Amino acid sequence: MSGCVHSEKDGRIGWILFDHPERRNAMSPNMWGEMAEAVRRFDGDDDVRVVVMRGAGETSFVSGADISQFAKETGDKTKANLTRTGGDGFESLHALEKPSIAMIHGHCIGGGVLLALAADIRYASADASFSIPAARLGIGYESFGVEALANVVGFPQAVEILFSARRFASDEALRIGLVNRVLPAEDLEAGVRKLAGQIAENAPLTVRSIKRSAAELRKEPGRREMESVHRAVRACFESEDFAEGVKAFMEKRTPDFSGR
Repeated sequence: MSGCVHSEKDGRIGWILFDHPERRNAMSPNMWGEMAEAVRRFDGDDDVRVVVMRGAGETSFVSGADISQFAKETGDKTKANLTRTGGDGFESLHALEKPSIAMIHGHCIGGGVLLALAADIRYASADASFSIPAARLGIGYESFGVEALANVVGFPQAVEILFSARRFASDEALRIGLVNRVLPAEDLEAGVRKLAGQIAENAPLTVRSIKRSAAELRKEPGRREMESVHRAVRACFESEDFAEGVKAFMEKRTPDFSGR
């Protein structure tokens, strides 16, 4: 069985569920494609303002790529297939203009860590555990993965995690900045829903401009496209939502933002 990715809307929240429990939600080739389709569909849906990713079952978020799919391959063929199957999924997340949250419980391994890093915000349960075991599998680890981890936890922490391939708990993940918050397992979903709801109530154009700014500022100065940030900020001041926000403030009421 190769697993699947489910997606559904719940109000203004788009949920993406990785469902491959017999492999601890390891990502099979078809799952990467299904995830990319779901992300792009939510990105184009004006009703969706936040995207949340989670794993099915009680034991795992995502435990990486399904290595069993490539057990009979070697060398360049394995690399090509891993790059092809995962590349489209990661590209869709990096292109997503709406906020994304990784809701992490249980095992978050290998490519699961990279999926979590591709989200804007990461909430984890107290029972979550993390590792990137490439060095125990003999897998060549591409520089984009090293960079993604180092951008969040710093290079000294990143190389130690990668060199050792060790597993570490959610309290350490919080300490080094890999996750934003750790909650008891029974409170994780409620905590994520509360956060997603708070984001969804805010002005979509403002949130989008902040995400655009953060994406550009992560780049080296010479590669930044700051004009796109300036355009996004100008769009906020020219929007109906800006007028609604000011009016609601003066009237001492909650604003009702339309995203226009």
